Amino acid sequence: MSDNTSPTRREVLRYGGAAGVVGLLAGCSGGGSGSATNADTQTAGDGDATDGTATDTDAASDTSAAESYSVSMSPMGEVTFESPPETVFTRLTHHADMAFALGRGDTVTAMHAPDYYSGLWNQFVERLPDVSLDWTGLYSSWEPSKEKLYELDNDVHLADPAWIAGQENWDREDFEEIATNVSPWFGNSLSDRHAEPAPGWQEGYQYYTLWEQFELVAEAFQEQARYEALAAIHDEMRSTIDANLPPESERPSAVMLAAADIEEIYAYTLDNPGFLTAHTRPFGARDAFEGSIETNTVVDFEALLEADPDVILYLGGFEPNTSLPGRREAFKSDPVGSEITAVQNDRFYPQGARYQGPILHLFQLEMTAKQLYPEQFGEWPTYTEGPYPEIPAEEQLFDRQRVADIINGEFEA
Repeated sequence: MSDNTSPTRREVLRYGGAAGVVGLLAGCSGGGSGSATNADTQTAGDGDATDGTATDTDAASDTSAAESYSVSMSPMGEVTFESPPETVFTRLTHHADMAFALGRGDTVTAMHAPDYYSGLWNQFVERLPDVSLDWTGLYSSWEPSKEKLYELDNDVHLADPAWIAGQENWDREDFEEIATNVSPWFGNSLSDRHAEPAPGWQEGYQYYTLWEQFELVAEAFQEQARYEALAAIHDEMRSTIDANLPPESERPSAVMLAAADIEEIYAYTLDNPGFLTAHTRPFGARDAFEGSIETNTVVDFEALLEADPDVILYLGGFEPNTSLPGRREAFKSDPVGSEITAVQNDRFYPQGARYQGPILHLFQLEMTAKQLYPEQFGEWPTYTEGPYPEIPAEEQLFDRQRVADIINGEFEA
């Protein structure tokens, strides 16, 4: 924190943002902006990452401490940084994964359920040569306190104030205080399913695709070369997927489920807007419920049998403490659940997490392609436990070594 007697890299450089909006949400580590932009709401698909010519890795990362730079993201508006952030507060895993993808996984100091998601992410990281990740023991930030943010003293809060504002213990003045005295807010979470912002945050709130937001985060960290390299891999995957999808008449019906226990099963639709479905929407599988339920609805075996999906995608199926065989057996041993087509045909597949960043997204695109369309993209291996299964090199939809090299900063742009 500044003592207000001499400038520091966290001192406010300037304020900007939407006209008529009062606030310092862009904060101190990089200067300020208003609390929202007046940009039109965007609804582009998550596959619409922008292609571009990658720059030299060193040049993209080498920012003089004397040169500030600005990046704009809703709902903060324009945020000015004096230097790339070195410590990072996150709340949700899509932001933590973005930091990880940019070679900064070990700079994250906070996230929701860190032990759970560290275990889950490492099931995928295992397939990236010479890449490591450890989020265990971090501050669990689902309901962050202002006092804890002072204590953590991060260089950036990669989190959405319009999301956190839904908590009773936060108001606009609190966000402005943290932005002024600690560091700026720079994150967007309500693009998850194009959710409505909290009161006072709706005006000008902009929705981003996963890769649009990742590009802005990469700019904030001055890691444009890493973004461009990963975006090129994603774009190539999407081209392969789009070119090989079967006709709509030949596509299966599917549903995505999650359950802490089998007594309370949550169903999620596959094609609603937002980055939560960025790994399922591109495949155009038929909604087993045919629009009769909203996403995140509690269902029972009777409702699932009535929908009778050809494929069940089970969220959290890779988490080390979740028994996927146990979940499958619970369906098979139930007189109603056992009648579901997906259960009878052993098309009950694991998934990772909905709040995916770019790295998990690459894996989830590949696994979903194989789980839905094995004839087009290769069979999905039988999975019971352990890391993401080994896929023969000729059947992989992206190059693991290339992704690992990008994360480690050992690549040519």
